[in-house]
Amino acid sequence: MTDIFDADPSSLSVTGGCLCAEVSFRVTGPLAPVVACHCSQCRRASGHFIAGSSVARDALEVEGEVRWYQSSEKARRGFCPICGSNLFWDGGGDRLSIFAGSLDAPTGLSMAGHIFCADKGEYYEIADGLPQSSGADPDMEKRGS
Repeated sequence: MTDIFDADPSSLSVTGGCLCAEVSFRVTGPLAPVVACHCSQCRRASGHFIAGSSVARDALEVEGEVRWYQSSEKARRGFCPICGSNLFWDGGGDRLSIFAGSLDAPTGLSMAGHIFCADKGEYYEIADGLPQSSGADPDMEKRGS
């Protein structure tokens, strides 16, 4: 499989959407590697930790209504108003995070590591050998972007 970062960005096209298919999207540029976030907000919003990639805003086309919840002063979360599927995390800036589970395969992505591990649930261990950060890790979050 070709690494998505080695491909010609103009030829990239990854699709995704929500559970009920009311919201769909197309990514037409390189996606960042997947980062798992174990913060308390992500755990509460999803019921577990989340895994997300990110893309330049101008490389994302969305069809359907996305409802936004302002989860903090710095960020909002986008979801389908019909089925409730978590789709996006928006912390401002020129990139938007996409929850990896909402992407259609194949994506060519791989997991880069884990952030906010100090907040992880006590009922699981992170044992995949990937880098772990107790809080935010801008370097890990920006790899491939």
